[in-house]
Amino acid sequence: MNLAGYLTEKQMEVYCFDMAYPKIPDPRIHYIQGDFFDDNILRQVTDGMDVVYHAISTINPGNSNEKYMMGYSRDFIQTVKLCAMLQNTHAKLIFLSSGGTVYGCQKHQPICEDAVAAPINHYGNVKLSIENVMRIFDIQAEAKMLIARISNPYGPGQDFTKGVGFVDAVIKKSIRSDVIEIWGNGEIVRDYIYIRDVCKMLYELALYDGPEIIFNVSSGTGCSQNAVIQTVHNITGLDIRFVYKKARSVDVSGIVLDNSKIRSICDMQLLTMEEGIREYLQFLGYVRDAGHVRKREE
Repeated sequence: MNLAGYLTEKQMEVYCFDMAYPKIPDPRIHYIQGDFFDDNILRQVTDGMDVVYHAISTINPGNSNEKYMMGYSRDFIQTVKLCAMLQNTHAKLIFLSSGGTVYGCQKHQPICEDAVAAPINHYGNVKLSIENVMRIFDIQAEAKMLIARISNPYGPGQDFTKGVGFVDAVIKKSIRSDVIEIWGNGEIVRDYIYIRDVCKMLYELALYDGPEIIFNVSSGTGCSQNAVIQTVHNITGLDIRFVYKKARSVDVSGIVLDNSKIRSICDMQLLTMEEGIREYLQFLGYVRDAGHVRKREE
């Protein structure tokens, strides 16, 4: 919903397509309830659209090794159908891919878009498979296809209980004094980016009319899980409880993405990790008082 809200601020007419209506709808947005995997409904909702952002995924990095068939048989196949539906229209398709998983283990960092992608989990491979299909449609059918390889966004709207969002988990579990589980030694490095910065970049892709197809959407800066915990502690003053657990085979040790290509079409000042966490805490309704955070009084 962050992207939809940002696009309305840019005076775009926005339609959101999902299985259910939001609990708190935005009056500026048109909501369409339906099933992405229903061909007839999908054809109807995309008809006449200028830009289609595709962000639907039935799996996540943590569960993809168990539920991989859902990714290949549903997400992949239906996205091929979506590409076919749009190939003879004027609509631009922007796919929200995963910069954190499609590249796999890379020796050279930060990673440029032309690096050979070699995902190590099914989530990343499903995303890469979709990307390859989109490239073929772009070449053979002269369709308007763009791929946004988003690193690790955090901020309003994220819910770590759905399987993604380390920063979200650290902030919310710290406030509740819950124990944070870290898979490995905490030195896994990720390229975290505040969600509003992501939205700004995705908006610029809607306006883009150049030859490039793939863009890294990232901060271009790496931060370890241990560093995230330390930053949240410094800002909140909370004693953060965490435990190291056995590393997972689905996790790459380090990912930092080169964002120079997207920055060339989107001149903007990105929030630092500290600035982003402070802004997210403010969104959640917390303020720092006497060295610790507390819920802001209404």
